[in-house]
Amino acid sequence: MPAAVAPKPLIAAPIAVRWRDLDAFNHVNNSTFLTYLEEARLQWLRQVPGPWFDAHAMPLQAACEVNYRRPIEWPAQIVVELACERLGNSSLTLAHRILDAADPARLYSDGRVVMVWVDPETGKPVPLPAAIRTACG
Repeated sequence: MPAAVAPKPLIAAPIAVRWRDLDAFNHVNNSTFLTYLEEARLQWLRQVPGPWFDAHAMPLQAACEVNYRRPIEWPAQIVVELACERLGNSSLTLAHRILDAADPARLYSDGRVVMVWVDPETGKPVPLPAAIRTACG
């Protein structure tokens, strides 16, 4: 059986935890983790060389797995690491980890997100843009 290929690292996005991210239990609300993942994806996509969307190919989140490992308390600086886990015909699976910036051994969350490129007019999947394939290849 062949050895598993390690996901290709894409970005380590620094993010400051804001007071408004906290919930009544005085830690970052679980839904805010999704916002951190979205911010990291946008930071990565902004640095992808070449067009990664156009009028006929836009990325949509198709699935998300978030494993909450420990609460994030304020104040904190975090780092969201993204890695390319799988490239499909029209989809991309990104592995993610949310870590403490001061102590990278402190894992707050991990999981994966599946992004699918679709034609916004038809809602049908379209091939991944070449820029995404190159960035993840």
